[in-house]
Amino acid sequence: MTSTNTTSTEGGEPLVVLDPTAGKLAADLQPAPRPAGLSGLTVGLLDISKPRGNVFLDQVESHLGRLGAKVVRYRKPTFTKPAPVDLRHEIAVNCDAVIEALAD
Repeated sequence: MTSTNTTSTEGGEPLVVLDPTAGKLAADLQPAPRPAGLSGLTVGLLDISKPRGNVFLDQVESHLGRLGAKVVRYRKPTFTKPAPVDLRHEIAVNCDAVIEALAD
């Protein structure tokens, strides 16, 4: 992570803002293509294993079902590490789109 000193706190101390993009500029990143609609598509819902993430994803799944999407649920073993390669591969092979959710 890189840090940028952008302003100071009320006490005059520097406020350090951490940039989680590992130094990549947003202009360098291109968003993935978006489907025109979700009807008939398979949407993966990835629960990162934070508390109550499943509660949020239950609501998302219900909404996606009303839009005609087929929903497949996935869960990371822990939120403290990236998803395992085999899980990422399974999602990439089986899903047209993915929503990753966290909650506390």
